[in-house]
Amino acid sequence: MSAPTKVSLRAPTTVAGSSSTPPGDAPSLDWMLGTWHVTHATLPMWKSKCNVRITYTKLPPAGDDSHPRVDDLVEYQSPGNPKTKSVNGISRSDPKAGLSPGWAWHWRGKGLLKIASSNWEVLGYGEVNDGGEPNSFIVTYFTKTLFTPAGIDVYSRNKKLSESTLASIKGALEGFEDPALKKLSGEIFEVPTEDSKP
Repeated sequence: MSAPTKVSLRAPTTVAGSSSTPPGDAPSLDWMLGTWHVTHATLPMWKSKCNVRITYTKLPPAGDDSHPRVDDLVEYQSPGNPKTKSVNGISRSDPKAGLSPGWAWHWRGKGLLKIASSNWEVLGYGEVNDGGEPNSFIVTYFTKTLFTPAGIDVYSRNKKLSESTLASIKGALEGFEDPALKKLSGEIFEVPTEDSKP
């Protein structure tokens, strides 16, 4: 039997009293690129969806702005319906957070969603062995917007995340002093994956 997964998380910069210096290095942009499956979340809208996935694609610098940017494509389906819906935007490394690039991001929608924006942060990430399968994960925190409450998303390169890794993520959230973060640990639910995904 493999040893329990140990996950360390940093508190979001928006939480009062959180350290401005996260432990370790931020995830590299190259490591984050590609498609991630949202296996667990607290966002209410995902309770009625499945096959939620996010794809990050590197974008060139915008003019004189040297901060990293990625095309941020969210795709999802409704259970039993093969039609895929999507939300597209651009995420830019947020220098206002006072962190090295890769930890904090500012998202703005494209097209009709250009008026919408949000801030999100990487709280933790890593490589794990889930049931004999190598896997990568990211824990993200997004702030409250006009449309969504503040919450947590858990990404996995694979469609599934082991109970051991999930338990360690929940335990790390419960370890924060902030009551709102503790509360989120109990609100995490599984986002289903169906075979209807193309």
